[in-house]
Amino acid sequence: MVKLRLKKFGKKKEASYRIVAAFSTTRRDGRPIEELGFYNPRTDETRLNVPAIIKRLQEGAQPTETVRSILRKANVFEQVNA
Repeated sequence: MVKLRLKKFGKKKEASYRIVAAFSTTRRDGRPIEELGFYNPRTDETRLNVPAIIKRLQEGAQPTETVRSILRKANVFEQVNA
């Protein structure tokens, strides 16, 4: 199963995250299938590759709860259903 989840990177105590598509059995920071965006919780900055995310969701990828809330804020789910 493919999951949309966060991959941690950055300095200690100053983490940022990449939103990636990865198999559910791989490690958190393991090799992803595809990188789909970026999220910085300190500045609340978000950059998303919306067409690629929509494509993955239509193929059956399941987002984690955190990624689901990020996508909900960016109104991505409304574009998937359209």
